[in-house]
Parts: sequence; C-alpha cells; structure tokens
Amino acid sequence: MTFLNLDPAWAITCAFVFALCVGSFLNVVIHRLPIIMEREWNNADEDSEEDEVYNLSTPASTCPKCGHRIRWYENIPVISYAWLRGKCSSCKTPISFRYPAIELLSAISAAYVISVFGLNEIGFAVALLTWGLICLIFIDIDHQLLPDRITLPLLWLGLLANSFGYFTSLESAVYGAMAGYLSLWSVYWGFKLLTGKEGMGYGDFKLLAALGAWVGISQIPLIILLSSVVGAVFGISMILFRKHEKQIPIPFGPYLAIAGWIALIWGDKITGAYLQFIGM
Repeated sequence: MTFLNLDPAWAITCAFVFALCVGSFLNVVIHRLPIIMEREWNNADEDSEEDEVYNLSTPASTCPKCGHRIRWYENIPVISYAWLRGKCSSCKTPISFRYPAIELLSAISAAYVISVFGLNEIGFAVALLTWGLICLIFIDIDHQLLPDRITLPLLWLGLLANSFGYFTSLESAVYGAMAGYLSLWSVYWGFKLLTGKEGMGYGDFKLLAALGAWVGISQIPLIILLSSVVGAVFGISMILFRKHEKQIPIPFGPYLAIAGWIALIWGDKITGAYLQFIGM
C-alpha cells in the first residue's frame, strides 16, 4: 500500500482494474438481490421453502433467452462484452449495455475517489460507499426499492469511519443520521396528511440517514437541495420528452444517492462558494 501511494498513477490504475471486477459483482447484486428478497417474502407468506437454491453465487449466470451457461472468459468485465459484440455467444440475443456501463461506472468512480483521497483506508471507505450507492440507484430504478441489506450497513460504516474523524466528527455524524431520517420522515407525514397519498418510501428516510452518517449534519440541507433540484429536472424531462405518465411514481433514491456522493466529495467547496457568492 505504501508503494502504491508513492505512485498515484499506478494506484489509480490498480483501483480502476479492481473496480471493474467489483462492477461485475454489482451487476449480480442489482439483478439478484430483489429476486432473493421477493422469494423470502413469498416463502414467509406461504410458510414454505424453495427447493431451488438461489443466492448471489448460485446458480451460475446464464443467458435468460436460451439458458446458455456463461463461461468465465465470457464474463470478463467490459472486454467480454466488446469481444462478443454485445450478444450471447449461443443464441446471439443482444446483451444489455447496462452491464458494461455499470462496470465502467464502478471503475471510473473508484479511480476518481482514489485520486482524491489516496489508496488508503479513507479512499477504500469512500469506494465502498460508492459501490453501495450504485447498487441502490439501479435497484431503485428497477424496483422502487432501497434494500435495508445495503442501506443499513452503509449507515454503520459511515458512523464507524467518522469515529476516526475521517469526514466529520462522530457527534456530527450521529446528528446527521438522525436529521437525515427525521427530515424526510416529517415531509412524508406532512404530505400524507395533506393529500392522503404517500410521497416517498421509508427506504428514502434510511438512505438519507446513512448519508448523514457520512457527511454530518451540516451537509444535510445541501443533499436535500441538490437531490430535489436534480429530481425535479429529471422528472420534468421524463414527463415532457419521454411521455412518462404522471401517475407513475419516480424513485427519489437515485437523486439522494447522487447528491450524497457529491456532498461527501465537494460539499465543503460548494458550501464555501455559495457563502462567498452571498457575501458571507
């Protein structure tokens, strides 16, 4: 680790390559975790057990069209997709571009994090947060679900990181988690009392609590503001240009995740620039 820190370019390259492999695993989590949770819910309701084992490692990955078992050399991040020209080697069914896109997103974001924080415990902690947020973003887009199995470990990891004062004080982290949860909880109940409808899910409360544990209470307003602006822009764009039905709910989790990541890395600079702009 010391040797890698002496050469930033080498450290960033290693982080990029390693994160490509992590991105391949993230694709598995994004696809399988909601299915695993649904099966567990169904088994709990029916008081029965599934004979088939289904988890993050079993069964082996196959083509959903023809059932072709994906070989190891067909599962090399990005490279295999390019070599196969984005098609199944057996039935030639197109493979979604989202798979290599998530691998690249994982790698590029992790490489940037290491370039900012270094190849050390702080950089590794932020990389873990980044990968967790990537999973939450795409699961929420697909299923409007923010699994506790990802959100709650991120909350505890944020508190653990700040027990060493990596990003803020532990006191600020605890209050940030509380403020994150209670702020959206209050909005949820206020909206429900006024309209009789649910404006967001409990997963959003927990995600903002987790982000608050990382950035501290001072950055909670910035996260809410950024997520609201980005969400409004994307939501209006989807309605206007993609004819998105107004009745179909738009997940808020991705905007919270993006805003929280921005606040962690650039929050102090954004806040400082704003205060300078208003003359404070």
